[in-house]
Amino acid sequence: MLGIPLAGCYTLEPVRGVSPVVGSKVAFDVNDAGRVALGGSMGPSILQIEGRLVDKDSAKYVVAVSDVHFLQGGQEAWTGEKISISSQYVSSIYERRFSATRTVVVSAAAVGVIAAFVGRSLIGSGDGEQPKAPGDTLASTRRPRRP
Repeated sequence: MLGIPLAGCYTLEPVRGVSPVVGSKVAFDVNDAGRVALGGSMGPSILQIEGRLVDKDSAKYVVAVSDVHFLQGGQEAWTGEKISISSQYVSSIYERRFSATRTVVVSAAAVGVIAAFVGRSLIGSGDGEQPKAPGDTLASTRRPRRP
């Protein structure tokens, strides 16, 4: 149950100055030259490639790909296949970072949903039967439960 709020704790933030560290989760926006060069193996309308940075040097990045996002919308999940992306094909680089603001918002929403569920369960826990007058039979006063 505690894992639900943690899903909102990370965002992709632009990398400024220093390139990302090997092993970190990254995303690369692909430029037009990159779409042409990578189009044969990844599809012609690549917008962004996400994954874990495996290796880097001044000319290229090696990424274990987890998702590919397309210009027309939509995405395709990958299972960690490694690809080499020339630095010439990248217009922007993002790194996955902790987001305190998002964590607070998602956690507050999760607590609210849990509180509403628990409150509803406690209030709606009666059996729905009315008090019986002397001489009434159970069969004549029983009503079906409504959700």
